[in-house]
Amino acid sequence: MADESTARLAVLIDGDNAQPDAFEYLLQEIAKFGEATVKRIYGDFTSPQSTKWKAILNRFAIKPVQQFAYTKGKNATDSTLIIDAMDLMYTRRFDGFCLVSSDSDFTGIATRIREEGYMVYGYGRKTTPDAFKNACHRFIITELLIPKPEGRKRSVRKPRSEAPKPGRPGMKSSPEAAEAEKSSELPIDFMLQALEESADDNGWANLGTFGRYLNKLRSDFDSRQFGYAKLSDLVRDRNDMFEIQERKKQPTDSPTLYIKAKIEE
Repeated sequence: MADESTARLAVLIDGDNAQPDAFEYLLQEIAKFGEATVKRIYGDFTSPQSTKWKAILNRFAIKPVQQFAYTKGKNATDSTLIIDAMDLMYTRRFDGFCLVSSDSDFTGIATRIREEGYMVYGYGRKTTPDAFKNACHRFIITELLIPKPEGRKRSVRKPRSEAPKPGRPGMKSSPEAAEAEKSSELPIDFMLQALEESADDNGWANLGTFGRYLNKLRSDFDSRQFGYAKLSDLVRDRNDMFEIQERKKQPTDSPTLYIKAKIEE
């Protein structure tokens, strides 16, 4: 598998239920994992509902794949996307696939691609069925990618003056956190269990290792669900849950964050 920064990715978009408003930010998110070598969108672009997509196709150089609805009530778009995904997979030219849809019908193709050893990144609404989410290595909720209106953006919060006891849900009180997030309640028990599994014999875990373990257990885990731009922001704020160390990484001496579960005395 190629390094994430140079990974060749095939981006396949279900134009029938993807979000045009989130697309610019979606491409920025995809760039974190590699290069979008192929960008295709599938749908009936003769329908009035596709108006928003037409401007996006030219702006971001996305290849449209026209698919007429042959029979009312049958989704021909899904079938065409799945066939293309299989064809691209067998070319062996890619390191991963990005499936942009909220439709559980793509669970099978996501599972099949993953069985072939490719990375599978899913992008869809927070209402996407768990079956499709869990078939992906990572699933990113597209509502979280759209910036908040000006004046309502969250900044990184300072640590609490009175930290809640470990085991109590970490609720975010701001209205913007409640609107965009799938859940405002931090899964404390899940996070502490993941930390225990990813830690060394002394209880310390590299933040990157911890983050990857979280996503192995829950493909849709994302700190932005709880109002934090990065996982590091979350763990720094939750000083009631975590101890933090910054260690110098050789040979560059760049700081690396390590965390440990805080034990109440």
